[in-house]
Amino acid sequence: MKHIVLVTGNSRKLGEAKAALVDFGIEVKNKQFDIDEIQSHNVTAIAKDKALKAYKLVAEPVVVTDTSWDIPALRGFPGGYMKDVANWFDANDFINLLKGHDDRSISFTETIVYQDDKQTKVFSQKFTGKIADSPRGTGNSIERLAEFDGFTIGERQQQGRFSHDPKEYVWYQFGQWYK
Repeated sequence: MKHIVLVTGNSRKLGEAKAALVDFGIEVKNKQFDIDEIQSHNVTAIAKDKALKAYKLVAEPVVVTDTSWDIPALRGFPGGYMKDVANWFDANDFINLLKGHDDRSISFTETIVYQDDKQTKVFSQKFTGKIADSPRGTGNSIERLAEFDGFTIGERQQQGRFSHDPKEYVWYQFGQWYK
């Protein structure tokens, strides 16, 4: 069985990777390191930098993932800064920021970067939903608010599910390439 090392401390991202890659016979091994992220609006630049740092730490092929959240009513905020913003803001902070805005749409772009000694390969997938009127489910601030197909990510987690069907994940694209 092939395997890949995913460097993340995020259990949801690890679970999503495993759920999508099992169909390809790819085992996901997890390593956790605290990797400093560059500050950028460009999620691909953040993920590429993180992948290179992770590869140097692990010394074998790795994948990392990063997510950019875009709230159009807030001119794209928080973008590539979501990791920090999710730690600073609670769900009600996001709700308060959207007061007076009719547009409650949100999108997130999940980016995976594969890194080995020869190449860097990028995969991205965009999902569009809306900000719920109140927090629902478990998880961080945005997971309890980001609603796709009638359920927040937090509600799906509470039900033992992930944000989307595994075949919709960017991990599925990666699996098709890596298998």
